[in-house]
Amino acid sequence: MERVLGIGGVFLRSSDPDALSAWYRDNLGIGTDPSDPWQQQAGATIFATFDRASDYFGSLSQQVMLNFRVADLDAMLEQLRSAGAEVDPRTETMDGVGRFGWVVDPDGNRIELWQEA
Repeated sequence: MERVLGIGGVFLRSSDPDALSAWYRDNLGIGTDPSDPWQQQAGATIFATFDRASDYFGSLSQQVMLNFRVADLDAMLEQLRSAGAEVDPRTETMDGVGRFGWVVDPDGNRIELWQEA
């Protein structure tokens, strides 16, 4: 059976695509220029489904949540707070998996940040 090799792209709708691209570039370091694509470090990618009624994504209207691996969750969350981003004040730890934190992008999309165990 053929299998996909990894995530080839993430595409978001926005009323201001340039501003949203700049936010991801300036706050998370994700390049958004197709001629100079973001190069990920090798590592785990979790693909999971959630019940339609789950509030894990924040808003019930949000159908997809991005999860980004980070080296230092506390430093990343502080960087985002300093930049004025809406950062969830709580973090969670899952034994053997790692620590999680959340931020909301300028378009209201909740994003999960994951520091692997």
